[in-house]
Amino acid sequence: MTSTYPIVDIHTHIYPPAYLTLLRSRKTIPYLLDLPDKAAAPRLIILPSDDDASIPQESRGRPIDTSYSSISEKLRFMNMHDIHTSVISLANPWLDFLSPEEGAMWARIINDELDVICMQNEKRLYAFATLPLSASPPIIVEEINRLEELPHIKGIILGTSGLGSGLDDPELNPIWTALEETQTLIFLHPHYGLPSDVYGPRAGEYGHVLPLAVGFPMETTIAFTRMWLSGVFDRLPRLKVLIAHAGGTIPFLTGRIESCVQHERHFPAHEHGARGPKRDLRTVLRENVWLDAVVYSESSVKAAVELVGNERVLFGTDHPFFPPLDERGEEWSSVRTNVVAVAGDGARNMIMGWNAVKLLDLEVAPR
Repeated sequence: MTSTYPIVDIHTHIYPPAYLTLLRSRKTIPYLLDLPDKAAAPRLIILPSDDDASIPQESRGRPIDTSYSSISEKLRFMNMHDIHTSVISLANPWLDFLSPEEGAMWARIINDELDVICMQNEKRLYAFATLPLSASPPIIVEEINRLEELPHIKGIILGTSGLGSGLDDPELNPIWTALEETQTLIFLHPHYGLPSDVYGPRAGEYGHVLPLAVGFPMETTIAFTRMWLSGVFDRLPRLKVLIAHAGGTIPFLTGRIESCVQHERHFPAHEHGARGPKRDLRTVLRENVWLDAVVYSESSVKAAVELVGNERVLFGTDHPFFPPLDERGEEWSSVRTNVVAVAGDGARNMIMGWNAVKLLDLEVAPR
């Protein structure tokens, strides 16, 4: 595909060298398992079900080939799909599993490395940083403030559990405050999933379909709804959140969520005559939230646009996940599906690039 407008990919992941070194140094989940066959890709053991000695090593976890770490492959993928600029972010499981001291150290190392990678690919790459969420809030706030010294960092990626107790945890308040004060965008991304028993005894027959297709969107929906219900956006009306996968199921459940709040006697009516948070959900979604368009469906993109406005929906690919099942050198059908989904919207040029340029203050590389 060719374009006369910038194409910016705001949902694209990487495991930089320092992170691979960290994973290789570990023997407990998560860790990177190098196989006896040195030509084979190492396996990322990320789930308890993957760490099973009865499973052959070459079948455990997921293969981490060079597309997960190679910047040259990232750029080749971008060129193949006419993507001018990408905002890379660390793929899960981030740093949540580390001790407080280790988390703070590795966050600095990885964020510095991401900034250098972007500097070496000026205007083609920017990054979302990662936070040491196992550390104490003052240490996390210190890292948020330090990110202002890294010119290619355009926000932070955040998992749905926050410090471990969800996004309505009062312990997050100083972190939310620091993110608002620095106007640092939060890229909210799932990882932890739903309890495995919800998928039933036959889940293994379906591979990763249920956790990825259903579990991730529901996890995201629950996390953000808890954040809103706890009044975060009442206290911090300038907080900025970009929600992965078009907001999970939020575009479809907003009306139901609001109706349930208004009929919930647990919430006393406030001075505006309504119940629950003072700023209603639709207002927060229109003023504080952006959604990516990684949903592979024109009807889903339309739902996202209708909810937050076409100036708040942004193109993404989720690279290097969902690669072609045949030849890796060919155009990725997952990317084509997202492009086609956006094509039906009258604000295509905005969604494909201009919205990201404006939100993140990007200088886009010419193509």
